[in-house]
Amino acid sequence: MEFALFGNPNTGKTSLFNILTDSYAYVGNWSGVTVEKKVGDLSNNKGQLIDLPGIYTINPLSKDEAVATEYLMNGSFEGIINIVDASQLLRNLQLTIQLLEFGAPMIVGLNMIDVAKSKGIRIDQEKLEERLGVPIIPIIARTGKGCDRLLDNLSVHQLKTSSIKIDYGPEIEKLIEEIMRLLPSYSKISRRWLAIQLIDANFVVRNKLNEIMDLSLVDYLIKDCEKKIQQRYGEKSIRQFLFKRRQQFIQSILADCVTKQSVNKKSYTEIIDAIVTNSVFGVITFLGLMFLIFKLTFDWLGSPLSDFLDGLISGPISGGMEIILEALHVTPFIQSLILEGIIGGVGGVLVFVPQIFILFFFISLLEDSGYMSRIAVIMDRILELVGLNGKAFIPLIIGFGCNVPGIMAARTIEHPKERLLTILLTPMMSCSARLTVYSLFVSVFFEQHKALIVLSLYVLGIVVAILLAKIFSLFIKTEESIFVIELPPYRVPQVRTLLRSTWDKGKGFVKKAGTFILGGTVVIWLLSYVGPAGTNVEADESFLALFSQWIAPLFAPLGFGTWQAAASLFTGFLAKEIVVSSMNVIYFVPDGESLQHIVSGVFTPLSAYSFMVFILLYVPCLATVATIKKETDSKKWMLFSIIYGLMVAYTISFIIYQGGRLLGIGQ
Repeated sequence: MEFALFGNPNTGKTSLFNILTDSYAYVGNWSGVTVEKKVGDLSNNKGQLIDLPGIYTINPLSKDEAVATEYLMNGSFEGIINIVDASQLLRNLQLTIQLLEFGAPMIVGLNMIDVAKSKGIRIDQEKLEERLGVPIIPIIARTGKGCDRLLDNLSVHQLKTSSIKIDYGPEIEKLIEEIMRLLPSYSKISRRWLAIQLIDANFVVRNKLNEIMDLSLVDYLIKDCEKKIQQRYGEKSIRQFLFKRRQQFIQSILADCVTKQSVNKKSYTEIIDAIVTNSVFGVITFLGLMFLIFKLTFDWLGSPLSDFLDGLISGPISGGMEIILEALHVTPFIQSLILEGIIGGVGGVLVFVPQIFILFFFISLLEDSGYMSRIAVIMDRILELVGLNGKAFIPLIIGFGCNVPGIMAARTIEHPKERLLTILLTPMMSCSARLTVYSLFVSVFFEQHKALIVLSLYVLGIVVAILLAKIFSLFIKTEESIFVIELPPYRVPQVRTLLRSTWDKGKGFVKKAGTFILGGTVVIWLLSYVGPAGTNVEADESFLALFSQWIAPLFAPLGFGTWQAAASLFTGFLAKEIVVSSMNVIYFVPDGESLQHIVSGVFTPLSAYSFMVFILLYVPCLATVATIKKETDSKKWMLFSIIYGLMVAYTISFIIYQGGRLLGIGQ
């Protein structure tokens, strides 16, 4: 059996999914986290739960919302769980009413009852249950309170189908009857619901019905009725008239079931928001928090852990493996592969795992606390100047973890051209894969200012993205749009949620180290081990060196014109983590000399910063490029993302390095 989970964005839908399925789906305290349906087995083994993107109404505005509506029409579910925010019932019940009209068995999870209580809202559950005609279970999804009871009630025999029917007025009711007579049977869906959705201009429903019938007569009837509505009631559109009728119905329910007491004192959410959403102090607060996070990640907590792991890998593990291999009389070729290729390459990346997990922990903390939505509000004022709105900043923030889900999150943006701009700009965000490069170079050249240097790279990515958005918007004309986002109350994150969120973000890095990075590192080692003269050649005479020497001069004006740097950049197209593992292989020294020591003799502080900037901005990784192709359905935009990334990276690195030389900085 399948049960579908519907709800508005940011109502705790994904948190409830995690509890009911004993699994973990990414939870963020802002809208747009779920951009595709997620499937999990219910913990009571009575079926599967389908977590769908958050929607405000059945009528979708964006690509991610269309997923929910299409599933409603074509899914094989036996019942619906509708999670609603108890503190925002007037808005949330718009979706509830439309689901009730659909006619499937349903149960309502009345979430955030603690928040509603703090606002002085009192809900008569029994009356609300009676008016809606379906079971209602009060819950707090964040802590799991009441969720067991909801799960116990989740069976086809206990779910009810509501007999609710809204009177939309004589004109609309007559139109509904006329359309119902024209409609063929479509699965088990109510003809009345289909007719209402056609009147409401639901493009998903329209496209499905258009495949099996001619809708020209339906369109004529709707337009004719709309003229009558406009003349008699003065409404701008028939859609607005439907919305107001539902709103009136909901208000009559709330008047009967909800009482609100005045709360005189300001909540701590309002007090904090006065600072963090301020146009000046909000930006300062954001930069200050990011600086503190980077300080904890690269100095106070991350650096000692990475140093310990580095000593463990380069010392006991590498030395012990060498003794074992010699005792087993393993051939020099295999010994070199294991010690220089696998342990030297992959191990050189794994030493940064503690720093990556620490960073993800603090990012998860900001997400679950409710702060991330405030950043989007702050950035909306800036992005409006370049043809976007604050909703575009959400995919960019997600891109800090990985550009791939960031690009996919752009589906939440309604306007196609704004969505395209966001997709093209997301690769400018500094993903976690680049952290391995930053960690290596800041530990060598910027020991006293690690956090500041890394923060400057993150800020540079955002600034470049904003400037490019202004340039691109001159050629990709965007429509004027309105930014609306839910500002949830601040919450103390649950330790379990934080740890699971951190692991979910970080496990991809560990998994990649054992698969993709391992494979790439072995290939790099083989190319550096073999040359025209045979095997076990000097690195400068290897096939890797011969190939890289052709392109190395191109990077000389940027401060890193060696073949080793060129080879590392080339492998970075596969995955940015392989840049460091490639360096570990290319610069491998048998006596155990560290990569940090070798790098300090090859780069200067200025060329090192130029190299990090180039890594930040140049070609997106292979997975990101493939996602751009998939999301835009265009090879043209995929190739454009590669070409413009290279041009931007080269230009800015050139300015930084040559400008620094003229000023005598970092030499």
